[in-house]
Amino acid sequence: MASGPGIKALLAWYRQGHRDLPWRRTADPYRIWVSEIMLQQTRAQAVIPYYQRFLDRFPSVEALAAAAEPDVLALWAGLGYYSRARNLRRAAQQVVAAGGFPRGYAALRALPGIGDYTAAAIASIAFQLPHAVVDGNVLRVVARVENDAADIASTRTRERFRAIARQWMGRSQPGTFNQALMELGATICLPANPLCGSCPLAAGCRALRQGTVAQLPVKLRRKEPVAIAAVLLLVRRGRRVLLRQKEAGARRMAGFWELPGPGDMPAARIGESLGEFRHTITHHHYTFTVRVAAASARGQEFRWFSAAQTLEIPLSTTARKALRMAGFLAE
Repeated sequence: MASGPGIKALLAWYRQGHRDLPWRRTADPYRIWVSEIMLQQTRAQAVIPYYQRFLDRFPSVEALAAAAEPDVLALWAGLGYYSRARNLRRAAQQVVAAGGFPRGYAALRALPGIGDYTAAAIASIAFQLPHAVVDGNVLRVVARVENDAADIASTRTRERFRAIARQWMGRSQPGTFNQALMELGATICLPANPLCGSCPLAAGCRALRQGTVAQLPVKLRRKEPVAIAAVLLLVRRGRRVLLRQKEAGARRMAGFWELPGPGDMPAARIGESLGEFRHTITHHHYTFTVRVAAASARGQEFRWFSAAQTLEIPLSTTARKALRMAGFLAE
């Protein structure tokens, strides 16, 4: 792709109209950082209400640094990948201790939970530093414009595509360029049925000329899906439900409250099924059956909660889905 005319067309296309997302209305590194962490593995439209609630509660990096972990997790509940929230809080504490947000790519990259992508996004959008952001959307655009069939799951390919995107970027408006390229992949250069007739880079797209758009990008390494069946127990006492808190030593979901399973309460008397729901984490596809049970709570990890109280604690996504299905929580 010719860097001059192609990039000018891309930037003009972006300025003429793009999705009005709240994190695009700011150059505040804190707000950009929060949005980028939330957007990892999560669609933009799903992130918006979480982003707004999170910033209402923690409007500054100082407010987040001073927050208790359960309060941060409670606002994160439903987004999944909860290590992101823990790292966000830890990094906020480091930023405050250092006296302010780091402005360089390397210093940003050194903060907990910030990888190459997030460091490049903050550096370019907040500080206008020339670092190319490479996500799935950008990889797809590069593969098609260059007509490159290399495996994008390969680290070598991703680094090479990053260098190509950096060449396209040039020296001016790196933040706008990165957002424009990601927007193009999210709205025009789609995985299936791309809108090539509306693409500002169509004139320089080699895959379009060669008729290979539908075959790109190539991703060879994929994990096979794993199907897992599990049971959750609904133990009620009047208007309260019994929940179990994950141990602090558990790496994933530590501190979150969840419905117990049969293994957590071996003496429970298990009754009728209330139904089932599906839940996916990466390539693991769970089918949870929710069953009524009678049991007494034994152990510090168990506690009774009212429906109102469950709104104030870090509640696991599976527990939230189960309680709504059972009619304990409103939709």
